[in-house]
Amino acid sequence: MAAKLSGGGGDRFNVEQNSDINVTPFVDVMLVLLIIFMVAAPLASVSVEVNLPPAVAKATPNPPKPIYISIKQSGQIFIGDFPTTVDEMGQDLAKNIGKRDPAHERVFIRADEKVRYGAFMEVMNTLQDNGFYSVALVGRDANQ
Repeated sequence: MAAKLSGGGGDRFNVEQNSDINVTPFVDVMLVLLIIFMVAAPLASVSVEVNLPPAVAKATPNPPKPIYISIKQSGQIFIGDFPTTVDEMGQDLAKNIGKRDPAHERVFIRADEKVRYGAFMEVMNTLQDNGFYSVALVGRDANQ
């Protein structure tokens, strides 16, 4: 509340109450907030328009231990760092994954760029024969 100490039409010892709202502090606060929002609003928006596709694939957890099969130019096959053959690859993969289901395991294949296509297909067929249907091919980054 404000008090009117002097003014026209009354004696000087008469104190009246002023019941009007003092809006000056209110306007000051509003102007400060307006300036803050004017500065912050352009920073919160992205100026590049992109038409994003809907996310169809569900996120899958990472495998506990990735399985890498490497095929050298000479045709040698490795599971991780251990050599194997096409005939023994199914048994070695079963030992590697333990009791996990091979249909849910992802196998990463790393092959030399000069590997014969037939050798690569033998590995792929052996994987499918042993129940490994999720295969990822590993390539070199184009910037390297």
